[in-house]
Amino acid sequence: MVNQSQLRVVRTKPRVFIVSDISNEPDDAESLVRYLLYSNEFDTRGLVAFHPEDMQKIVTAYSQVVDNLNRHAHPDNQYSPGDYFLGLIKSGPPMFGKEALDPSVELSEGSQLLIDRLEESTDPLWVLCWGGTNVIAQALQAAQQSMSVEDHKNFRSKLRIYAISDQDDTGVWIRANYPDIFYMNSIHGWNQYGLALWTGISGDKYYGFDKGGPDFTKVSADWIREHIQIGPLGQAYPDFMFIPEGDTPTFLYLIQNGLGSPEHPDWGSWGGRYLATDPSAAVRHYNDATDMVVGQNGEKFLSNHATIWRWRDAFQNDFAARIQWSLHDDISKANHAPIAIVNGSTPGPEPVFLEAEAGTSIDLDALESFDPDGDELTFRWFHYKDVTASQWNVDAEVVTVEFVDLEPAKPGRRVRAVLPPPEKCAVDMFTGKAQIKGQVMHFVLELSDSGTPSMTTYKRVVVQTTNKELKGGRKAVESIAQVHTLE
Repeated sequence: MVNQSQLRVVRTKPRVFIVSDISNEPDDAESLVRYLLYSNEFDTRGLVAFHPEDMQKIVTAYSQVVDNLNRHAHPDNQYSPGDYFLGLIKSGPPMFGKEALDPSVELSEGSQLLIDRLEESTDPLWVLCWGGTNVIAQALQAAQQSMSVEDHKNFRSKLRIYAISDQDDTGVWIRANYPDIFYMNSIHGWNQYGLALWTGISGDKYYGFDKGGPDFTKVSADWIREHIQIGPLGQAYPDFMFIPEGDTPTFLYLIQNGLGSPEHPDWGSWGGRYLATDPSAAVRHYNDATDMVVGQNGEKFLSNHATIWRWRDAFQNDFAARIQWSLHDDISKANHAPIAIVNGSTPGPEPVFLEAEAGTSIDLDALESFDPDGDELTFRWFHYKDVTASQWNVDAEVVTVEFVDLEPAKPGRRVRAVLPPPEKCAVDMFTGKAQIKGQVMHFVLELSDSGTPSMTTYKRVVVQTTNKELKGGRKAVESIAQVHTLE
């Protein structure tokens, strides 16, 4: 019998506030179905839409399965009743974009709720924008009119915005007027959504990018019909029109599976990878980054879309597994995520931080990892090089670290990573001067079980390389091209 207390648990939950244009397209409804399946790991503080009645229908379907879901969740991460979510649903401004900022327009219920949620806590509030952002703009404007300059600065410092591109004219207004707000989104020409990072979740066929890279199978209508649109909640998941779940990356980014770290957009997660547009951090805007990924055809793909589609198999399996939770009150009838532990770490999502001298080796021990269902485990280590690189050509700057099995009969359970010598990871790329602190390297354990569907958990190991004796210095160069010519 599976012990619920051994299931995955998160000790701190991100505070989440969702702004949606639900009913405009079916993808918002699709994303809300998935969000509710993960809501036990979030502190949901608001659900705002122009058509809140469409949210209410989905929450009503969720209410029919919440008891089943709670049989598959850790006792400390139980799902809230449907009435809780119904009480969070409010209406946003009933007009487009900056029209809501006209002095004659009354503050919407949704904008007032956003103000209240920002004022109630000192913790960050993740505002996930599945449509336009005039709910946020209206709240910021109203708060500024009633607060001192310093109070408003503190007020907006708690905002963490992940917007699905700019879908009205208030996103630009917010970033121009409040450049200090943490704001993640893709910037591109108006309505050119195929250029945006978030379309990597499922848009490869519709937009025609990265052909031969991602496997479309698990976002196809047939797969969704068989694995997702089943049971009371799954049947509330509508057929997709353009691409399924374009808004879902906003909360995939926050899922605490050991891969991502919300305050570090550059680390990458199921919700993609973003980089600061201003390295000084004076402007806290984060735009699309790229990952180099080997596709299903064996070729390398370097794109912003790849920062999401590289994880597609894992996040779709996870979704399908949670749909199964909604169908069964017997915990043994569904699969549950494995637990990753490295070098005696916590069993939670927290990364492991290490410091090691360049040219030395570090041992990584994942033997304590386990599966609550007793499934067989597969351990795969990889070097997430893209996170370390400071420019486009990752291979020119970051040496690939390989992992050697210390117990070949148990692949991946105990491995040794040999760090590059100082001249490869602890000298300035252009000046050639040796650095006491070199590159920060990211190693990731991908732990998958043999259940159906297979579920995956991660453990990230962040290694600060050092060069205490300042070895490996070389002559200066003036360009990346010259770096390529160095031995």
